[in-house]
Amino acid sequence: EAEHKGWCDTELSTNKQTRDDKTDAVADLSSEIEELQARISTLSEESSDLSTDIASISAAVQKATVERNEEHKSNTATVKDAKDAQDAVQRAIAVLKDFYKKAGNASSLLQAQENMLLDDSPDTFDTPYTGMQGASGGVIGLLETILSDFAKLETRTNAGEAQAEKEHKRFVVESERDSKVKARDVEHKRRQKEEAESDLVLRQKDLGSTKEELAAADRYYEKLRPSCVDEGVSYEERVAKREQEVESLKEALRILNDAGAA
Repeated sequence: EAEHKGWCDTELSTNKQTRDDKTDAVADLSSEIEELQARISTLSEESSDLSTDIASISAAVQKATVERNEEHKSNTATVKDAKDAQDAVQRAIAVLKDFYKKAGNASSLLQAQENMLLDDSPDTFDTPYTGMQGASGGVIGLLETILSDFAKLETRTNAGEAQAEKEHKRFVVESERDSKVKARDVEHKRRQKEEAESDLVLRQKDLGSTKEELAAADRYYEKLRPSCVDEGVSYEERVAKREQEVESLKEALRILNDAGAA
């Protein structure tokens, strides 16, 4: 009885330690698996957001490039029109100046001829004919103002074009740099996700085997119960009962011996 009790105590203690260890291991592995699953989910979401950002950056650059090309085309046309207009106005001014010069010379010649005939020629012919070129707001003055306006338009348009091109190039460079940074982040998170997924597979495998070991320990405990766990009867009670049985057998043996002697 004592030997059996010692064996039961050892087996029960070992089995309990095994079941406790495996139960803790199952809990720890389950917690690690939940953390890995959450990490994988987070990495997936972050990678998706980064990919969306990269696509948005690319679309913004494409849109800005289209708009920049259209603006450049418009500015180029404006500058060409301004230059053509300046050339036309300059030619018109030259023609008018030439006209007024010739008209003045003709007037002076006519005046000289008439002065030869009439000493008291009217004051009207005292100065050469210049038309409206000397008057404020005259035709040539108006054309020169228009010429200046077209020159200013050309200058402003060229300056605006240069500034717009500079800003566009800076935007493209910054966007490409931002996109590359995000692309590296996506690649980094992809590797992290793969590592987490690999760890998850291992943890799930470990969890499965640990659960099997725990189940085996539980089954062994159930086998120990009939012989090692007698509910309601302690070891001392079993020893006392066994001693009573031995005493009863001894008493029966004495009775038998006494009866034989008689």
